[in-house]
Amino acid sequence: MDSIADMGGMHGWGPAQVPTDEPPFAEPWEGRSFAITVLTMGRISGQNLDAFRHALGRLHPVDYLVDGYYGRWLNAAELMLTDSRILAPGAVDARARRKQGQDVTEPAFPEPARPDYKPTAAGSLREVDAEPRFGAGDVVRTLDLQPEGPTKLPRYVRRRSGTVTAIRPPHVLPDTHAVFAGENPQYVYTVGFPSTELWGPDAEPFTLHVDLFESYLENA
Repeated sequence: MDSIADMGGMHGWGPAQVPTDEPPFAEPWEGRSFAITVLTMGRISGQNLDAFRHALGRLHPVDYLVDGYYGRWLNAAELMLTDSRILAPGAVDARARRKQGQDVTEPAFPEPARPDYKPTAAGSLREVDAEPRFGAGDVVRTLDLQPEGPTKLPRYVRRRSGTVTAIRPPHVLPDTHAVFAGENPQYVYTVGFPSTELWGPDAEPFTLHVDLFESYLENA
């Protein structure tokens, strides 16, 4: 699933604006949104960090862009609570309109259905019995993945060739972990792509390094 969150390599957005002396939370509501989302992610909804990122990717593109960083967090928290049937769809909107004095019937709270999920270990790093499929210096090509669910393979590096520059420890695969289809740990490789391979012969010359899961790669 290609989401609005996969914005890497897209044209038309202009240069990144890097604020200086930025506080952790510009306004009090941002801190509350942070706390609500962290609590929602684990204790309340029974979901995980990859599921949270998947929720961000499923937000409406307008909401994703307009509501700002912590606005996205709050929207994603609501989506996770809806996924776990702790909130009924539309319940938050109905409560807000009722607070504004509108005559609104709030949806009934459903019976919760939290995912039956427990991690096999702390964190995201795991051990696997197999040896790495690729080695430093290998030339590899990314697959043309078009999954129905989430993926961490950015669109702009699909069907592109690069060189493995480092092998990272096995890591839980977010593609399946986000939808509670197993941890499926696998090696991660740092792959260097020439800028011209990604953006054509007129691109400014440099090498872009991307960390990619083993299942995203094949021998070039």
